[in-house]
Amino acid sequence: MQAARGASLSPGNDDGPATTRTYVRLFAVVSVLALALDQVTKAFAVERLQGRASIEIIPHVLSLSFLRNPGAAFSTGTGFTVVLSIIAIVVCIAVIRVASRLRDRGWAIGLGLLLSGALGNLSDRLFREPSPFKGHVVDFIDYGSFVGNVADIALTAAAAIIIWRTWRGISIDGTHQEKP
Repeated sequence: MQAARGASLSPGNDDGPATTRTYVRLFAVVSVLALALDQVTKAFAVERLQGRASIEIIPHVLSLSFLRNPGAAFSTGTGFTVVLSIIAIVVCIAVIRVASRLRDRGWAIGLGLLLSGALGNLSDRLFREPSPFKGHVVDFIDYGSFVGNVADIALTAAAAIIIWRTWRGISIDGTHQEKP
C-alpha cells in the first residue's frame, strides 16, 4: 500500500516539528522527575541514614547504608573528582544539544535518564562537602557488592536503553538503520 502524497514512510518522521517537541517534552519530564527523585532520596539519606547502622531491606541482598563517595563507580578515581565534574558538565551539555533532534520515545527516555543521572551526581560534586568540584556523592542503596543512589540507577537504565535502541538500529531521529 502506498502512503498518501507527501506522507513519510519512516515511522520517526510523521509530524515534523510537533513530533520533535513531543519527544523533547518527554525527555524534559523524565529528566526533571528522575532528578527530583534523586535529590529527594539523597536528602532523606542525609537526614535519616547518616551516622546510623545499615537498614536491611532484603537480607544479604539490599539494604540502606549511608556513604559519601569521593569518586566514580565503586569509588574509583577518588583523586579525580574535578575531572569527573568537568566530564559530567560536558556530558550534560552534549545530551541537551542532542535532545533537540529527538524523534523516538526510547531515545527520549534514555537521554532523559542520562541527563538526570549526570546532573544528580554532578550536583553533589558541585554543592556538597568538602568543596565545589570536589564534593562527595551521597550513596545509600547497598546492593551487597556496591553502594549507589537513584542517579546511578538512572545512568544504568539510560545505558541499557541507549544500547538497546542502538542494537535495534533506531536512531535518535527515529529512523531505522539496516543491520549489516
